[in-house]
Amino acid sequence: MTLSRREGVDIRPTLLRVLTDLYVQAGAHSSDEERQFVELATRLIDQVDDATRAAVRARLAIYPGAPVLILEQLGLRPSGSDEPASLVRDVPARPPSAGTEPADTQPSMQSTLAMQPKDAAEIHDMFFRANGRERAAILHNLGETPLKPSPRIPETRAARAIETLEMAAFASDVESFAIELGESLILPARMAAQVVDDAGGEPLACAARALGMPSAVFQRILLFLKPEMGSSVQTVYRLSRLYDNLSERSALIMLAAWRGSVMATSRAKHRPMLYDDERQRARGAALPVRSEVQPGAATVARTGTDGSRR
Repeated sequence: MTLSRREGVDIRPTLLRVLTDLYVQAGAHSSDEERQFVELATRLIDQVDDATRAAVRARLAIYPGAPVLILEQLGLRPSGSDEPASLVRDVPARPPSAGTEPADTQPSMQSTLAMQPKDAAEIHDMFFRANGRERAAILHNLGETPLKPSPRIPETRAARAIETLEMAAFASDVESFAIELGESLILPARMAAQVVDDAGGEPLACAARALGMPSAVFQRILLFLKPEMGSSVQTVYRLSRLYDNLSERSALIMLAAWRGSVMATSRAKHRPMLYDDERQRARGAALPVRSEVQPGAATVARTGTDGSRR
């Protein structure tokens, strides 16, 4: 920060982003680490631009261990809070400067930040590593972030998929259920199987909400799809309650994270070659031996019928 004031380059937005990225990489922090992060972040949040605050808000909204003081400063509800969503204040916006449009004519910050594959993979991994309570908090906070959700599934396609999924659930055909879910949500088979096979059931609730599935249909699927889930009254009740409180926006943002994580995995498997790979490969290859005698350069000796040279 001292360097930025001296050199005239504002590095505070970059500093806040880096601090936040480093903080959310760890699952837990000591009291000293949390105190240091709070001291630095609270000073930087009000000194950066709106886009940086929105990005930091999106990252911390899905992090279960975010400090309460930072969440309150960003206008987010702490995990486990009973405060209604309508009472959670928005992130304070800077007053418009000269030459800018009034706030009511500017586009909203909602749904403007498209997830990069790396961020989507982090959200995906964080969600599947979390326990039930943390997953509920992540899904709730996703709806309050400016992350851009996936487009809605067309109604005709969603209705046909819901009917097929319910029939597969009645037959306890988990494999067919996963195939239909993947095709309807445009997810690869591996990701669809991970959603269906998850023991907690929260990914399945998220996928069903993204399809716009009625609550009664989702409850029937819980009862019949997998015996270990349907035989537990507590599990069915917990997931049904989660489903009723889950917003479509949160489900579509999570769907966008699932799709983006697939792109991140594909990019990791297909890494670009080094700049001199082709050169090294060409050096190692055996060059074809060129004939020393060029066509037309040597005189061909002719022999007659009697064997004498001409």
